[in-house]
Amino acid sequence: MTDGATAAPTDGALDIRGQFDLSDDHAYLNTAYMGPLPTAAMSAGAAALAAKGRPWTVTVDDFFDPVTRLRGSIADLLDGDPDGVAVVGSVSYGIATAAANLPIRAGSTVVLLADQFPSNVYSWLAAAAANGAEVITVARSADGWTSGLLQAIDERTAVVAVEGCHWTDGSTVDLVRVGEACRAVGAALVVDVTQSLGAVPFAHREIRPDVVVGALYKWLLGAYGGAFLWLAPELRHGTPIEQSWIGRSGSEDFAGLVDYTDAYQPGARRYDSGEVSSFANVAASVASLELITRCRPERIARHVEQLTSLLVERVAPLGLRAPDAAIRSPHLIGLRLPDDAPDPQTVAAALAAERVHVSVRGTAVRVSVHGFNTRADIDRLVEVLAATLR
Repeated sequence: MTDGATAAPTDGALDIRGQFDLSDDHAYLNTAYMGPLPTAAMSAGAAALAAKGRPWTVTVDDFFDPVTRLRGSIADLLDGDPDGVAVVGSVSYGIATAAANLPIRAGSTVVLLADQFPSNVYSWLAAAAANGAEVITVARSADGWTSGLLQAIDERTAVVAVEGCHWTDGSTVDLVRVGEACRAVGAALVVDVTQSLGAVPFAHREIRPDVVVGALYKWLLGAYGGAFLWLAPELRHGTPIEQSWIGRSGSEDFAGLVDYTDAYQPGARRYDSGEVSSFANVAASVASLELITRCRPERIARHVEQLTSLLVERVAPLGLRAPDAAIRSPHLIGLRLPDDAPDPQTVAAALAAERVHVSVRGTAVRVSVHGFNTRADIDRLVEVLAATLR
């Protein structure tokens, strides 16, 4: 195969486990915590570190070309355009940039999900307080998140900042419907795809977001310390929260950096964080994203859906409950334990002792499945769960 993945069965399953340093005696079902680096990414990062050890080999192009490749890979996976992508150090940096550049007026509202990841909360709390706005937190209802969001969006709404699927249990938001509701009242839609991009496709053209943020180190399998911010064209001319030299026009000319300028690099590059060229991190993340692109998120989604559907079917007799199939993402599932079970932390510790790796988030045992996982991983998980709950 030329796409970096070995031939797949006709049912859509992938066979890419051999591209990771994952031993067969560990069932790693915890990508929502941290994705493993592919071996190609580890090699690329090591080569970049080696070049830093011989700094005379590092050229001016090395500050820019790898970041351009990374920007392009992010845009491809978002079905967006590279000019809209800023490469930043964290999701919180991207959210802070969005909050500083979106109009939040006195008396307006900012709509969030209950128990949303804090990187997509704190900047909105600060912006609302500074501008006399109100933060509305939407609770989960029996049919998920979407109905509550639609009820909360009205003429006062300035920003709706949500996750495509909730980080604790994978329950989804209908972003297309929420985007339509935002446009109807002139509100901005900000989507955090940290827990989805790389495992499932992003329907950019149907959702029509104003801002998208995401970390690289989870489902995109990249290095820790990297993230991105995509902004719609009308938001690409704002004010960065950091005034770095590399975001200014002409920064490729190191000899001319003292010719200070008010002009920025084109598009969203003005929002790039300082030291965006972080050599080892960028090199490793480029290799990881290129693997994801070759495998194709839609193909990864089919693979993981088969595994999580099997998991839900097999744990039901044990009394574990998952979000309904209509409102859960195919790759990330929060399992609720029966009332007479040990607490979730105890169950997770028992799994870890048998080298089955999951997380506990909220009251759910969170199981997160990527393209390198296999049916054998699900078998191990179910076996140990059954023994623990017996």
